[in-house]
Amino acid sequence: MDAIQINKLRKYYGKHLGVENVSFSVKEGEIFGFVGPNGAGKSTTIRMLLNFIFPSGGSATICGKDVVKESEAIKKFTGYIPSDVRFYGDMSVRDLIRVSNGFYSSSREEETERLCEVFELDRTKKFYELSMGNKKKVAVVCALTVRPKVLILDEPTNGLDPIMQKQLFTELKNQSANGVSILLSSHNLGEVQEYCHRVAFIKQGKILALTDLKEIRKPQKILTTWGGKDIAHYDIQLLERNEAKRVFRYKGNSSMLLKLLQDAEFDDFTIENESLEDQFMNLYGKEEEQ
Repeated sequence: MDAIQINKLRKYYGKHLGVENVSFSVKEGEIFGFVGPNGAGKSTTIRMLLNFIFPSGGSATICGKDVVKESEAIKKFTGYIPSDVRFYGDMSVRDLIRVSNGFYSSSREEETERLCEVFELDRTKKFYELSMGNKKKVAVVCALTVRPKVLILDEPTNGLDPIMQKQLFTELKNQSANGVSILLSSHNLGEVQEYCHRVAFIKQGKILALTDLKEIRKPQKILTTWGGKDIAHYDIQLLERNEAKRVFRYKGNSSMLLKLLQDAEFDDFTIENESLEDQFMNLYGKEEEQ
């Protein structure tokens, strides 16, 4: 059974579009990426999943439970990290975590201790005294210490330094390996490509594409070339050209690629695996041209 199932979810604010016919699913134990520009509809979708706002149409379930009708039950096994963390400023970190744990039956004091040590969290400070990064760490600990079945993360690395980002993804990989399903909304395409299994691209409230990142990691090539002849082949697409270089995308096999490079007599070239960022820019660039 899919941990998260979204079917033609819609949200309108009066006549203004929030999201339109958003559909995708997150499998058990999967880290699923959700990417798009600012205002694309990522946070709107997440808020509907958490029943913070009501959908205008469509449906969604988490572990088989309806996100509107069974929201209370869903929140008992779902962890959430918001992009902008806002807790009671006069409460200490210790009390905030204690109150958060009190909403769940699955929290463990030893897990709280471990996570606070991993993320170097000072529980004696008041929330208002914390930096942006330390506020985000409070939200991380609150979300993870409850042993959730599902994690919903909205820009979870915002404010975290590189060391803490690595610690967070180490934890997320361990959670995924133990069967926790993770929906990760992020602007960081590098972290999405490295850690996610699949990704949905959204723009202006609509899903543009769903991609299995195993396909991205296949030997699709970007060629950066200087000198030589142009390459005319059905597996090659010219992406960029100027006086100094040309950039191509190649989707064929490696032996044919080597022959094409030899025939073109390039002065120099670089071959790279195509990145998620390359696909993102190609996909959204096409949309802009339409």
